Amino acid sequence: MTDVLKEICNSKRLEVARRKAARPLAEVEAAAREASAVRGFRAALETKAATGPALIAEIKKASPSKGPIREQFDPPAHARAYQAGGAACLSVLTDEPYFQGADAYLVAAREACSLPVLRKDFMVDPWQVAEARALGADAILIIVAALDDGEMAEIEAAAIDHGMDALVEVHDAAELDRALRLKSRLIGVNNRDLRDFSVDFERTYELVGRAPPGCTFVAESGLASREDLDAMARKGVRCFLVGEALMRQADVEAATRALIGTD
Repeated sequence: MTDVLKEICNSKRLEVARRKAARPLAEVEAAAREASAVRGFRAALETKAATGPALIAEIKKASPSKGPIREQFDPPAHARAYQAGGAACLSVLTDEPYFQGADAYLVAAREACSLPVLRKDFMVDPWQVAEARALGADAILIIVAALDDGEMAEIEAAAIDHGMDALVEVHDAAELDRALRLKSRLIGVNNRDLRDFSVDFERTYELVGRAPPGCTFVAESGLASREDLDAMARKGVRCFLVGEALMRQADVEAATRALIGTD
């Protein structure tokens, strides 16, 4: 685990401990049962990928490395723009200390559209999965580099219990091997090296070739143009997570259409 990721996860564990003390699991589970029905996240990606690029469009206000990304930040408007532009799913940052996210952003974005929504956060405890479902999330993120095998399995089991998908994020071959011990076959490859924040698409190309049949791969980080998506498609990757490149555009819907070719 890199120093940056370790710092974020240590902070997140303290935050989750405070949340759990204030809101017992039974209460969160009850709220999760009352949430609106799960929208199939992986299914939506695969449906789009059958005919073209399947985009997970990210609602992201800021990042630790680059600071604020967008001043005029309106999660419901962005969600509607992404849907109108042809996105398959949404990803919403909810981490507050490092990404200026908020749970309320996910709730508002999901209510504004009909797309499945990923809660983009640092999952370190199964309690967060129930919380994510209570917020309306349809999928959660599991970062292999942040967890041991037992923690990953517990978080995945909680997601499955709630009918949610898990996007399992890897950075290298060793992490892919660990990811494949889980039941989930929705694999995200982060093209960004968390040690120096450099981006290398070869990371995705290599790992796609190592995976068994039946995996749905999502290329993450550094994707900014239709040429980038086409290059990935030639290697068999048709699902993509893009946030910053779209969030920086004045017309988010038009930028989304241009990226995935729906204009």
